[in-house]
Amino acid sequence: MLASISLVVHRGQVGFEMIDTIAQAEGISVSSIQFRSLFGKGSIGNVPVMLAKPQTFMNASGESVGSLVSYFKIPHNQVLVLYDDLDLPFASLRLLPKGGHGGHNGMRNIIDHLKGSREFPRLRIGIGRPPGKMDPVNFVLRPFNKQERQELDFTFQNGLEAVRILLLEGFDKSATFVNSSKSMKLNN
Repeated sequence: MLASISLVVHRGQVGFEMIDTIAQAEGISVSSIQFRSLFGKGSIGNVPVMLAKPQTFMNASGESVGSLVSYFKIPHNQVLVLYDDLDLPFASLRLLPKGGHGGHNGMRNIIDHLKGSREFPRLRIGIGRPPGKMDPVNFVLRPFNKQERQELDFTFQNGLEAVRILLLEGFDKSATFVNSSKSMKLNN
C-alpha cells in the first residue's frame, strides 16, 4: 500500500495549474466530470464562471471545449482559454482578445471545434524555449525545478488577478495589467 504519492507537474500542464489556482482562491470545486473535462461552476465577485480542464489528449482538447461552448451556448468572446506557450519567456503572461493557434496543437483543435472561430480571448503562460537542441516535446514534459516553481507560483497569482480584473472590470484593464506586469526574477 502507498503511504503517499507525488504528482510531478510538467510544463505542458501550466494551464491546468492556473485553473487550480483560480478554483482554490475562489472556492470553486472542479471535480465533476462533464463533456470529457473536469468541470466546476461558481462565481468570481458577482460573475458566474465555469472552469474546465479537458481530460482528452492535449491535441484533442477542442472536443471538450467545443462541447461545453455548444451545450451552454457560451458566446466565443466569453471563453477564456489558458495554455502553455513555448514562444513566451518562462513565467510570463500574455492576454490576447483573439488570434490564431501559433503552432499550438491544442489551440488548433479548439479553433477547429469552435467552427473555425478565433474570436475568443486567451491567456498564454510562458514556459520558454527548450535549451540547446532539446526536443520541444521532451522539454514540455520536463518538470520544474525549485526556482522555476517559485517563479510560476508568482505568475499564477498574477494570472488570478488578471482573471478577476477581466471579469469585474473588462478585457482592456485586464490586458493592461497582464501585458505590463513583470515576471518574478529570483537571484541565486
